[in-house]
Parts: sequence; structure tokens; C-alpha cells
Amino acid sequence: MLLAIDAGNTNVVFAVYDGEKWRGVWRVMMHVSRTSDEYGVWLVALLKTQGITVDDIDCAVIGTVVPAALYHLRVLCRQWFAVEPLLASVKQEWGFAINVDNPDEVGVDRLLNGLAGHQLYGGPLTVIDFGTATTFDVVDREGNYCGGVIAPGINLSVEALHQAAARLPRIGVGRPRGESVIGRDTVSAMRSGVFWGYVGLIEGIVERIKQEVGPMKVLATGGLSTLFSEGTKIFDHVDLMLTLNGLRLLAERNPLPILNAERDFLTEG
Repeated sequence: MLLAIDAGNTNVVFAVYDGEKWRGVWRVMMHVSRTSDEYGVWLVALLKTQGITVDDIDCAVIGTVVPAALYHLRVLCRQWFAVEPLLASVKQEWGFAINVDNPDEVGVDRLLNGLAGHQLYGGPLTVIDFGTATTFDVVDREGNYCGGVIAPGINLSVEALHQAAARLPRIGVGRPRGESVIGRDTVSAMRSGVFWGYVGLIEGIVERIKQEVGPMKVLATGGLSTLFSEGTKIFDHVDLMLTLNGLRLLAERNPLPILNAERDFLTEG
């Protein structure tokens, strides 16, 4: 079975694929000082709830945009599961060209979304990922990565609004009640501005992308994608498993590394 690890700025997502389906998906808050043993105790206990043992895991793949978290995740794979993980990077074989000025600057999560999006839905397409940042990634008909747009994530914007304006409270992200965009109190006005403001951002950027490159599918992923699908009809598909499927597909395309039994597990190596 494949252990896929998607380590983002906010959460680390662990998932197990048995060759036919995902057997479980679990997430924990990202903290760069969390040790491999902390991850291991937590993860092994959750695997047991699905009838999966440590010995069932025979390969692993890691995708992360947080370099400081990589060490402990690699040690987790080596010590707890006795596998050497494949690391998602621009150096791997993606099966498509990365047509940007500096490929090394592209977050692997964006490449993973492009890989899975094209493989599962075809191109051309734009993938919108609602994470710590809201990213728009463009893939052409042949699957080549063409660049994209990065905007502040909605939770960052909400927190900045609270921090910068002394009299504005901290609010949760959600769709405003009722159909009116006009709020009748401070909280409802803030909710309306945040929700409908992001709907406007999404629709506006997608429209400008389509003006540049022509008609295309629009995919949404990330935890808040289902929320925003309630406010716009611009999404052709919402796929919460897109990044994980990108990790799975990358592992299928590349030879998996072999664990060096003589490696010092306490070094990054």
C-alpha cells in the first residue's frame, strides 16, 4: 500500500492507497517542530481503525511546500514503515513541461494538482486550490503547466481584517445567511464582504484567464472549495482528493527509492 503525505502550510494530510481506492485520509495541524515519533504514534493508531498495519505500507510519497517539515516526515517513513519516500520535486518525471521562467519556484502542490487535474479531467483547465493561499494554475490541452495566479487565502484575509481594524471582530468563514449581499450589522457585513468578495475574485480571475487562453474547464480543490461552490457556477468539478491523487500518479510515474538499511535514520541522508 502507498502512504501519501501532503504537507501544506496549515495541515499535514496522510492517506493510504491500496492500489484500487483510498483506504483512509487523516490530517493534523502543521507544526515544523513535530517529531517523527509524534506523527508515528498518531498515524499508526489511525491506520488500525481501517485494519491497516505498519507492514501493509510498502511505499511512500511526500509532497510539501514546507521544507522545514521534510526531515521529520522522511524519518517517519524510514523508522516507522521501513520505506524510503519518493519526494515530489521538479526533478521528478512529471510527464509534462513546466513552462515558466523559474520551474524551481513552483510549489509542488501546484504541479500535483495540474498532474491529477489533466489526468482525471483532461485539458485545458484551471485548477483553483483554496489553501493558505488561493492559487490558480493553468494547464494546456497537452497537460503542460503554464503558470498561474497566487492570491491571499481567505483565512489570511479574515485575520488581517481583524488585526488591522480595532473594532472589527474575528469571524469564521461561511456563506452569509439570506440572499441579500447587504449586511445589517458588522458581522453580517464582514461575512458578506469576505464571501462575496472572494466569489468576485474567483470569477474575475478565471474570466481574465479565459480571455488570455480560451475556453477551459475549471476545477476546485482545497477545504473551502465546497463552500465557494455554493456561491458560483464557475466550477466544472470540485475534487477534494486532487492533490493526493497527484501524489499517487507521481509515484506511479517514477521509480520508488530503495531504503538503505545502513543509513543512519537520525540523519537526513
